Amino acid sequence: MKLSTKHLYIVSTPIGNLDDITLRALDVLKNSDIILCEDTRRSIKLLKHYKIKKKLISYHKFNEKRQLTAIIKHINEGKILSLISDAGTPLLSDPGRLLVKECLKNDIFVTPVPGVSSITSALSVSGFKDQFLFYGFLPKTENELKNVLSNLSQNKFTQVFFIPSKKINFYISMFKKFFTGREILIAKEITKIHETFIREKVEELSLFKNPLKGELTIVISEEQNKNEIFDEKKIVNKIKKYLKSYSLKDTVNLILETEKISKKKIYNLCLEIKNEKNF
Repeated sequence: MKLSTKHLYIVSTPIGNLDDITLRALDVLKNSDIILCEDTRRSIKLLKHYKIKKKLISYHKFNEKRQLTAIIKHINEGKILSLISDAGTPLLSDPGRLLVKECLKNDIFVTPVPGVSSITSALSVSGFKDQFLFYGFLPKTENELKNVLSNLSQNKFTQVFFIPSKKINFYISMFKKFFTGREILIAKEITKIHETFIREKVEELSLFKNPLKGELTIVISEEQNKNEIFDEKKIVNKIKKYLKSYSLKDTVNLILETEKISKKKIYNLCLEIKNEKNF
């Protein structure tokens, strides 16, 4: 495979199982002069597995700005560079944005080499709607998290987050405050031996007694149709009680004060009950 110069290749790598890599990704890495990676110790394991020996340059959030000039110089000299993250698709909550912007500014082509992403992997098995918002890592402090979740809870789409497993109970407590009525999927160690998917309604999810390991991918379902979620037996009893003292119109309005149901549905239910001879 002949790679083009004046390019930066953004290469997706496995998120756990080392077999989850494309043939094209392997070709790009084998033909790169330099591979930029977050942690050389982690990346070397993947490269050794596939017998790839290339120069590695550490490129992470603490040195990405400092490395820009040298990297652009390498590319302009005709060297072929690829960028990988510790796992998955680079730039999605990983370093690289500054480099991509600098490449575009210098008329250097940025070419994606697609592959695994924990975001799409978790979403694909969630059963939730595929109109989704990816936020990335949530804030760690309570006040900032409250502000973020307060805004996000107004969004009706499926939402995907990253959180550190050691703080799972902290985040669960906050999810319960802002996402009641939705479902949650906790994806742990995707593609690895101990891959686990925990599914539950947000309000029914229990806190974990034992600590979890690694980073977690959290998927919160789309907003449920609140007009369809109600306890019909409870509402029927309320209607029967109110109709003994109030008009049909007043009964409908009283029910609407406490129940999030369409007015038409409540009206039809009230009318049906009122027409019964012995309610």
